[in-house]
Amino acid sequence: MLWKIKNKFTPTPINIYFLYILKSKKDQNLYIGSTKNLKKRLEMHNRGKIFSTRDRRPFELVYCELYKSERDARVREKNLKLRSRA
Repeated sequence: MLWKIKNKFTPTPINIYFLYILKSKKDQNLYIGSTKNLKKRLEMHNRGKIFSTRDRRPFELVYCELYKSERDARVREKNLKLRSRA
């Protein structure tokens, strides 16, 4: 996976975790999750490999944040899911 940083494409750093928000094209609802491999996880959602979202396919990525630690990404995910002021 490549990221555009300062007009240059660069490989994704190894220790990066993603908080992501997907939008279902079927019902327009959002799904919030976190992962280490965003591309693979999005493919899994769209192939129906994720039980909680398989009936809502297809999805599009509408937002993501990058974190240096898995813990930080999961805390942010939990806060967003609880509708707190994260």
